[in-house]
Amino acid sequence: MGVHDGHRDKMRKRFLATGLETFADHEALELLLYYAIPRRDTNPAAHALIERYGSLSAVLAAPAEDLQKVEGIGESAAVLLKIVPQLCRKASLADAAQETVLNSAERAGAYLLRLFEGMTREVLYQLCLDRKGKLLACKRLSEGGAHSTELNIRLLVENALLTSASGVILSHNHPSGIALPSPDDHATTVRAAAALRTIDVRLVDHIIVADGDFVSMAQSGDLEF
Repeated sequence: MGVHDGHRDKMRKRFLATGLETFADHEALELLLYYAIPRRDTNPAAHALIERYGSLSAVLAAPAEDLQKVEGIGESAAVLLKIVPQLCRKASLADAAQETVLNSAERAGAYLLRLFEGMTREVLYQLCLDRKGKLLACKRLSEGGAHSTELNIRLLVENALLTSASGVILSHNHPSGIALPSPDDHATTVRAAAALRTIDVRLVDHIIVADGDFVSMAQSGDLEF
């Protein structure tokens, strides 16, 4: 057993005994990186990540391509760092969706703030609801760059039919802007509402999320659905 193997074994045993509460941020990263970098000391890379991004949360939110600019971080390590927060968010949302009722803009907005947390690219989601506003499914419709994404009408209608939805909430984020609808957002909403009406499904709302805030187009009276 080499010197690094002995250190890794101690770190793993420490984690199993105490969890991450006693670990500094760089130590937690060092431990995680063991599983993507099997034969090198991961301590320098962990320190470099914290120095580059400033905090553990910022490291986990960084784009994969940017993470690979840090010495010692290859594709496998970057992918692992992206999987962890998304896996946690997916599990949290799956638990919440078991009995999630989105029958108001406030409830839907709170759910969506969690959904979009940490995202740096614009993503469009479709929330399929039953008649009482219970969430039946959350579907990703499309993903764009930092400023744009497109509506896939066929997929929108297909998702509503497959889930037997009575209503749909559209939502997308403005990663580098504010939570106010643009002219394109208005046009997208009109198209979506018209398409859903053909299958007798109501577009309940279109919610824009940005910087920890959200705007409900239905609540603000921007459009009548």
